[in-house]
Amino acid sequence: MDEGSRARLAPLRGELAAVEAGSSTEAANREGGRYMHLEATDSVLRVVNHPAFEGFGQLVLPTDGRRLQPGMTLDRIEPLLPYHEHIDPDTTLRVVNHMIDEVEGGRTIFYDIYTEQQKREDPSKGSTGLFFFRGEPEAPFAVVCPGGGFAYVGSIHEGFPHALELSRRGYNAFVLKYRVGDGRRATEDLAVAISFVFENAAALGVSTRDYSLWGSSAGARMVASIGSVGPAGFGGGDLPGPGIVVMAYTGHSSFSVDDPPTFVTVSEDDRIVNVRVVEGRLEAMRRAGIDVEYRRYRSAGHGFGLGIGTDAEGWIEHAVQFWVRHSDAIRAGRRDR
Repeated sequence: MDEGSRARLAPLRGELAAVEAGSSTEAANREGGRYMHLEATDSVLRVVNHPAFEGFGQLVLPTDGRRLQPGMTLDRIEPLLPYHEHIDPDTTLRVVNHMIDEVEGGRTIFYDIYTEQQKREDPSKGSTGLFFFRGEPEAPFAVVCPGGGFAYVGSIHEGFPHALELSRRGYNAFVLKYRVGDGRRATEDLAVAISFVFENAAALGVSTRDYSLWGSSAGARMVASIGSVGPAGFGGGDLPGPGIVVMAYTGHSSFSVDDPPTFVTVSEDDRIVNVRVVEGRLEAMRRAGIDVEYRRYRSAGHGFGLGIGTDAEGWIEHAVQFWVRHSDAIRAGRRDR
């Protein structure tokens, strides 16, 4: 890695050391008392301004330059997610309050992937970062890339919920807040994020073996692109590619013969993605010798996230098992236990 790349990926040494010591900047700056949980009828502005999310609250919800209406409550965030369906208020609350509890427990949940100098030189990089949902120490990691048509990043619906499910199964999961407006630029952010995790793996307590990339819609295009050419192909480090890729509801059609095993899911009634395009790519990948698992649902629509309340509910468990089958690191960890 050249000196410019090293500067770009300079780890937050002091902050990561604080994690190892069991403390955090947020916890140290509290004025006493617990960070309060949020309720369904709380305004979305309470999320952005919540003291547990100081410094990155604007990245939790898909604001991306849009003004939030003070009257919008957490159980009515559909206008923030126009490309998504089946948004579950209980899931929204569960993930937000989990994040609050993590901060309350002294754990850092957000990491910058760009230096302050880089953000000054390119202010758009100030809208990026990684949210961390911890699993077991030294377990493999996943990076989750939500969708939003490169107009917004729907982490609250198909990023944080996925990462929380993975962390509850023992895996370390990161959710990427990337720059919107351009798919190439967003994928470059993913390459930088992967490089950041590799660079700081010891301090973060994650294994870099057989890592996985999970993407939905626009995010699925990003993870598929990295799966084809590796992080270096988009300006990241000279690192191994993912052990598997998980793609939810995208019409991304290109691939390489070196693509990793790929898990794909989509619904027949998707209003954005043509299922025939999805299946044409899968058949071509299979002919090239790439292992593909495909889950096709009937009535989940587009942007169904975890699929709660639809026939797609539970799909994430199939994807996890696909990762397990292709991960020597996970199998070795289970033998160790």
